[in-house]
Amino acid sequence: MSYFYPILLTALFLTGCSAKYPPLPTVSSLDLERYGGKWIEIARYENRFEQGCAGASADYTLKDGKIGVLNRCYDEKGSLTGEANGEAYATDTSNTKLKVTFFWPFYGDYHVIMLADDYRYSVVGEPSRRYLWILSRNPKLSDDDKHRILTELPQLGYNPSKLYWTTVQP
Repeated sequence: MSYFYPILLTALFLTGCSAKYPPLPTVSSLDLERYGGKWIEIARYENRFEQGCAGASADYTLKDGKIGVLNRCYDEKGSLTGEANGEAYATDTSNTKLKVTFFWPFYGDYHVIMLADDYRYSVVGEPSRRYLWILSRNPKLSDDDKHRILTELPQLGYNPSKLYWTTVQP
């Protein structure tokens, strides 16, 4: 009888942690070499780890089969206010679903859900739909790209009205 309660509590905890979300479609494939380099954050769902960032950038570098991640935060004056170094790795053969960590052993999902053919923009989300980033190689999206992204987001379970549009482009 004394073993029952710890087992029950463990089962309830694990069940609560394995919430089911509708599948999040990703792009068909991702060339990690082409994806590497600097990306500028155009918009995002607000999140606790980017509070105070009026703009942000991400640099991705391939190293030893993994992806180095360097995120930078900028204030409304364009001054660098923080950096976070992390690491990512692909969890599928198409390289479209990654796990990213900035504080090992904690990993988050990074799913590439939209990508321009020439890699000029990328949209990144995760299965719970709590996080979303619109990234670009350039400080500004074309009107056509912005329209395309905003039109497709609801079909993927995202609400475009929740986007925070960055005001500073590094």
